[in-house]
Amino acid sequence: QVQLVESGGGSVQAGGSLRLSCAASGGTFSTFAMAWFRQAPGKEREIVARLASSGGTIFYADFVKGRFTISRDNAKNTLYLQMNSLKPEDTAVYYCAAGRLPGLRSGYDYWGQGTQVTVSS
Repeated sequence: QVQLVESGGGSVQAGGSLRLSCAASGGTFSTFAMAWFRQAPGKEREIVARLASSGGTIFYADFVKGRFTISRDNAKNTLYLQMNSLKPEDTAVYYCAAGRLPGLRSGYDYWGQGTQVTVSS
């Protein structure tokens, strides 16, 4: 059973930065496609960024392009999301997800518990 544990969330002012981490255990991390999703209060969960198992194919939602960077360290079984130029509308619970053959927005096999990101204006 794969377990995903996010960390790095917190409260920052607009324009600030945070780096989220997602530590994976219990599986072969390097074989999974990984993604970050977020869910704001009263809104549906949305994909933020996705990274192929090889690290070679990356997707970013339009609302984070140029500000967020997804990366992975297969040696450390860890997924990252560097978030710069944060905006109040980035406030949400951020989740990491792992899948063997997921689609872009669905088909993920494992989810973390989420980490809260709050951006104040």
